[in-house]
Amino acid sequence: QVQLVESGGGLVQPGGSQKLSCAASGRIFIIYVMGWYRQAPGKQRELVAAITRAGGPNYADSVKGRFTISRDNAKNTVYLQMNSLKPEDTAVYYCNADVVVTPAAPNRDYWGQGTQVTVSS
Repeated sequence: QVQLVESGGGLVQPGGSQKLSCAASGRIFIIYVMGWYRQAPGKQRELVAAITRAGGPNYADSVKGRFTISRDNAKNTVYLQMNSLKPEDTAVYYCNADVVVTPAAPNRDYWGQGTQVTVSS
């Protein structure tokens, strides 16, 4: 089994910064794409940012220029540096990873439990 554990959420003032981390553990052969999604109250879960194993990033338009995604393949960890935070960034942030557990197994998605980020004065 594969577990994703997020950390780094909390309360931050508008204009502030926060960094999220997500570490994958368990039976892992290789992780392809890792990403961050978020879900605000009453809204659907949306992609915030994703990164390939080679380090190629992809961002939602709403966070371009403010958020930076990165990863450490040796640690099976993905990060999300969030700057210039706005109240509309308030949401539960979920980590996602596309994992292969053995060379013969198909890849599948795994999710973290989510971490709350609240942007408020």
